[in-house]
Amino acid sequence: MNRNDREITDINEIEKIINNAKVIRVAVCENNRPYVVPLNFGYKEKCIYIHTSKKGMKIDILKNNNNVSFEVDCDHKLIKSDKACDFSMSYKSVVGFGRACFISDLNEKKQALDIIMAHYSNGIFDYSQDQLEKICIIRMDIESMTGKKS
Repeated sequence: MNRNDREITDINEIEKIINNAKVIRVAVCENNRPYVVPLNFGYKEKCIYIHTSKKGMKIDILKNNNNVSFEVDCDHKLIKSDKACDFSMSYKSVVGFGRACFISDLNEKKQALDIIMAHYSNGIFDYSQDQLEKICIIRMDIESMTGKKS
């Protein structure tokens, strides 16, 4: 990290940022061409869970290259100035790297959906077998992540 004074190393603070973020941006790469997609997500025990269609560019790429990077951010506040180049932004963010795997077991899919739903809502949810069979669940096992605040 270029600015050590902005680095967040405390895992509890990093996880708080992840849990406060509403959108995750997941990056994948195929043939040296990066692809970034914003998604809903859930987080638990250094794993990120996303649900998606079984078809699409990110699925095609992940089948050949399961390396992923992700970014989340929260607590944004524009800091204005009289000079254009002195404007700034206050925020907190986390960037991480890991590997993605597809979850096919229906019980594991349900657990993953519960984690995703808990990120956005309270309650207990039911999922039909048909729903569980139709969706794709991806678990991203985090290998490293760093936090930053500005």
